[in-house]
Amino acid sequence: MTESTKPHKVAKVALAVAIAVVMAAAIAVAVYRDGNLHEEDRLIDKAFAAGFFEKQAVVGGALVNYAEGPDNGPALLLVHGQGMEWEDYACVLPRLAQRHHIFAVDCFGHGESEHEPRLYTCKANGDALIAFARDVIGSSYAVSGHSSGGIIAAYVAAHDSANVTACILEDPPLFRVTPEEAQEGAGTFAWHDGYTVSHAFLRQGEVASYPAWYAANSYLFGLFGGLQSLLAEQTAAWCAAHPDEHVVNAWVPRSWTRGMYFMDDYDPRFGEAFYDGTWMAGIDQEVMLRGISCPVVYLKATTRWGDDGVLYAATTDKDAARIRSCLADCAFTEIDSGHDIHVERPDDFLQAIERS
Repeated sequence: MTESTKPHKVAKVALAVAIAVVMAAAIAVAVYRDGNLHEEDRLIDKAFAAGFFEKQAVVGGALVNYAEGPDNGPALLLVHGQGMEWEDYACVLPRLAQRHHIFAVDCFGHGESEHEPRLYTCKANGDALIAFARDVIGSSYAVSGHSSGGIIAAYVAAHDSANVTACILEDPPLFRVTPEEAQEGAGTFAWHDGYTVSHAFLRQGEVASYPAWYAANSYLFGLFGGLQSLLAEQTAAWCAAHPDEHVVNAWVPRSWTRGMYFMDDYDPRFGEAFYDGTWMAGIDQEVMLRGISCPVVYLKATTRWGDDGVLYAATTDKDAARIRSCLADCAFTEIDSGHDIHVERPDDFLQAIERS
């Protein structure tokens, strides 16, 4: 090789490297964008491929939407948390269905179940699920609930003791759920990011889309500084262009925006029941927990606090100890996770189900 050809060859190599880098970056961006837009849909599709069917039943005059899996074992009733719907469990449904007969419901005010404020109490949801178990499941069953769904699961276990074989409580905000409890100290994340946001939405008349309102006013997105206004603009644009679709964002990490995914099917008046305290009307939490006679598996996400003193977890360690003291048969596990344990730590959640 002559001296004159060396620069030419080096330039060709440099150009090839540059093209490869650009192509790799383009692929990475495409994969990132695609995951943000479509990962939830793929998980739900896998649940249907595993044998799940979406169905509806009328219980006490109210519509209950649910998904039923193949009959591969004992019945397990799944109750999602606030703002979610049955598809929130999609990431664990295929594996759960291998050894259980799954019934995953939409709570009232969520998904395709009845949207009627008179039903937005723990008692109304719990009584409806007990009737659902009698009319649809038709056998003994275990019940697992996440977050506010965990409070419903506790209610069901306490009031249908003849039929509930086990109860799995996934990070329920027990003793942090009434307005007084949720505002103690600097308040809970759920109070600032959920109940007060829905309350403010219902008191205004300019913004019709709750997801758009949430994006502009949420405590969570407020932590991102200037990004909140951009995210709010993008969310409002998406909701306007896709009024009948779940809420996604191509450019913001899915883990940040996943809480908005099902908000198009969520009635913010459900959140108002937590803001004004009617959600727990007539229920003594301690009496309810002491009324559970079946074995309980209690999963708690690690307690964390914001720099502003806001409780990021569902409960404090002291609250968790109180919950455990009320349960006659409780297996307790603290998990280093965010609130959505079944999403962030699915193996730990599945192990808890098998322990029940």
